[in-house]
Amino acid sequence: MKYTVLVNKENRIKDKFINKCNLVTHKNGLDIEYQVEEEAYKNYLLLKEYLEKLNIFIDIEDSYRSIERQQELYNYFLKNNGQEYCDNYVAVPGFSEHHTALAIDLILKKDNGYLREDMELLKEEDTFKEIHKVLHKYGFILRYPKDKKLITGYNYEPWHIRYVGEYPAKIIYENNLTLEEYLTSFGTVLYINKPKGVTSFDVVNSISKKFGIKRVGHTGTLDPLATGVLIVAVGTACKVVELLTSYDKEYIATVELGYSTDTLDIEGKVLEKQDIKENLNIEEVLNSFKKTYLQEVPIYSAVKVNGKKLYEYARNNINVELPKKCVTIKEIKLLSKNNNSFKFKCSVTKGCYIRSLINDIAKELNTLATMSDLIRTRQGKIYLDETDNVDTDFTLHSITEALDYDIIKVDSSLEKKICNGMKIPNTYNVLDKVIFTNESNKLLGIYEVDNNELKVWKNFI
Repeated sequence: MKYTVLVNKENRIKDKFINKCNLVTHKNGLDIEYQVEEEAYKNYLLLKEYLEKLNIFIDIEDSYRSIERQQELYNYFLKNNGQEYCDNYVAVPGFSEHHTALAIDLILKKDNGYLREDMELLKEEDTFKEIHKVLHKYGFILRYPKDKKLITGYNYEPWHIRYVGEYPAKIIYENNLTLEEYLTSFGTVLYINKPKGVTSFDVVNSISKKFGIKRVGHTGTLDPLATGVLIVAVGTACKVVELLTSYDKEYIATVELGYSTDTLDIEGKVLEKQDIKENLNIEEVLNSFKKTYLQEVPIYSAVKVNGKKLYEYARNNINVELPKKCVTIKEIKLLSKNNNSFKFKCSVTKGCYIRSLINDIAKELNTLATMSDLIRTRQGKIYLDETDNVDTDFTLHSITEALDYDIIKVDSSLEKKICNGMKIPNTYNVLDKVIFTNESNKLLGIYEVDNNELKVWKNFI
């Protein structure tokens, strides 16, 4: 279930979301029953238990509303309070957060009675401040904060909390965001140590679920066999995926001699075997591959030919001419060897397949070889020891931190031009691209050289 689903004045609830909700019933201290989404309710009870230790006593005034119930409420408030009140506090049926069953309106118990009316609750600012401080620890956010009406569409409601999941709630709280801002303008880059046995897509999918954000992408595929540096962009950081993908990569590869497979690694079907030759001049051949050359793309890859991925041809036993790509092996070094295997380290440009490189090396050695292990130890300036495991909390890296370009801080007049996407003179002697931030270090845009000027490459405002 997507706990970060956005329902507001512009986004209507989808029927299929309502149908997926597991609702539980809560009877409050006034003997009134309300329904809440199951996971949200579990975390509400934990929040309630914690607050009671602080002598703050909360209860549920409202949560899930059907379209019909919202229509009744809207008609009531429209008749008794007028259109302006509805515009500020009451959603049009179909556009209410309460349809998600993830939104909870709180009431406060005080002096053996309940504070329920808006004006009563607004006077309890100090109490609500204490509540708001800990919401994120239980996966909740303050949905309609102060000074955010232009974004949320609604006035400040200290009693209206919303379950989004613990990880999104933590980010939203620490960065003073609304749910709208989190889903549309938040961006971060993750340095992941991909484990063996999962695909790059598996990693991206798990991160997307954890963040509750659909827009997530990696910056260079690692096969299930491989481990190591996998840089993942989340949210607006996806705008710079092609830059991160273009950086050089460093690998440590282990090679087994004496056989070949259809996938060029040990997970494939063995195609041929031969006795391992003695006295192979591995180091000399490796050194000869420090060059630029046309490398054949392996048949088991996602590269498309005539609109179809190569591995689809392979799985259907269809012959296809394999494309070739120009790659550069910048550095290559033998690390160890024995009678039936060797290990080497290499630094390569974008698009280089280490499986193909090993196959090419084997041809030069006039033998058979298969990749048995692969570790990506670096991508661009990011090294393996800077990465996080997929089952831990991630270090969030800014876009500017992840990129390897100069950063220029500009004044308010130039900031306005950059925000409007205007060209500016290249007085900074930029040779390729440059990052512009404002005086508060907020990312404005990335510009690139255009003759004697700089033009916008990607804008972030």
